[in-house]
Amino acid sequence: MALRFYNTLSQRVEEFLPARDNTVRMYTCGPTVYDYAHIGNFRTFTFLDILRKWLRASGFRLDHVMNITDVDDKIIRNAVAQHKTLGDYTETYTKAFLEDCATLRLERAERLVRATAHIDDMVGAIERLGARDHTYTSDGSVYFRISTFPEYGKLSHNDFSGNLAGARVDVDEYEKADARDFALWKAPKEGEPFWPSAIGPGRPGWHIECSVMAIKYLGETLDIHAGGVDLIFPHHENEIAQSESLTGKPFARFWLHAEFLMVEGQKMSKSLGNYYTLRDLLDRGYQPEAIRYLLASAPYRKSLNFTFDGLKSSAIAIDRLRNFKLRLETDQYPEGVDEPLMARTAQASQAFSDSLDDDLNTAEALAAVFEYVRDANSAMDSGEFRAGNAAAALQFLGRFDSIFDVLRPTVASGEISDTEIDRRIAERTAAKKARNFALADQVRDQLLGQGIILEDTKSGVRWKRKSS
Repeated sequence: MALRFYNTLSQRVEEFLPARDNTVRMYTCGPTVYDYAHIGNFRTFTFLDILRKWLRASGFRLDHVMNITDVDDKIIRNAVAQHKTLGDYTETYTKAFLEDCATLRLERAERLVRATAHIDDMVGAIERLGARDHTYTSDGSVYFRISTFPEYGKLSHNDFSGNLAGARVDVDEYEKADARDFALWKAPKEGEPFWPSAIGPGRPGWHIECSVMAIKYLGETLDIHAGGVDLIFPHHENEIAQSESLTGKPFARFWLHAEFLMVEGQKMSKSLGNYYTLRDLLDRGYQPEAIRYLLASAPYRKSLNFTFDGLKSSAIAIDRLRNFKLRLETDQYPEGVDEPLMARTAQASQAFSDSLDDDLNTAEALAAVFEYVRDANSAMDSGEFRAGNAAAALQFLGRFDSIFDVLRPTVASGEISDTEIDRRIAERTAAKKARNFALADQVRDQLLGQGIILEDTKSGVRWKRKSS
């Protein structure tokens, strides 16, 4: 089955291939570093991570650019209020974002680019737009005249034909779906930081930042542009208008957008008390892999209802997979191969691939995995599972985890290492052989106190870390 994505631009599911040389040129909207990223943000970033991993598993190379928006209205307002430079203010939250991504096992883009490192490029792009009569200046700010781009609205599929003149907007985000000329370059207000430039003192608008950095590193037409549905209008719509006015070429072939995250059935907001950062959840004792699992569990184009019961269920699901992997690695099975089970493994692997090829249907992919685990566990319990079946089962499980990345337990700072656990188990085994059962029990209890559960089986000692 060929890889297919729903393209917001065409409103159709289309077969995907990169335009040239097997390399996917992809731009994704990164964080605006004015605060800690919340779990709604990380729903989108987890989708992007699954997308990256599946593109690579499908045989493609990646040239992925993600921006760090380190100048915008909110950042300037907060930095001025705290009497900090933009650089000092944003560094705290940039560092926190990258740490949070690492905690959630999100791969870093091949290029992570900061808006403030590309001011000269943005000024040059605005000058070129002006030379082609797409801009006008008012009170020191430069605006894009959307009436000069007849296709405005083609991404959001809104008809703005009767509303393309007169009004303009200075804020980076619109309050409603209203087509207004948008700022490319903003004149500074008193006390605000600014850059001197050929088009006057000021700083770039949010929309021009992404267009300029995407084209600089990936060329005039991208294979994929992705982000959250909240960015379709006005941000991505404005990116298309200014980019295609600059180049005369399509800006992106595929547009992929992740749906919103709800919390306990409600929109997440600080006023409702249901606003959570990743760090809030970690402080409550939830493991990063359980959070990652829940964020990835629903297909990206479906709204995800984030609940604490869902987090607990995610932890249970991960434990089930880890226990299955432990049985594969440590149990002893009769020699030979059970051919029907080997065929079942191949069928499950194909179903997993087909699900992800179908617009990254993660729910169906997970269903394929758990149905297989149920069947394989039944075969183990009934004695049908053979030693020759283990390698294929482990390979399938490894393939699953190369995308979802939840089987490896997070080892917190100060936790006992795998090597130390193995050393203590060997010490306990030696104590039992010497009939020093008091020492053997002491080692077992010490490990249990450190969150390590031992299980004595006919094949030897198995161990696992307790889930939160």
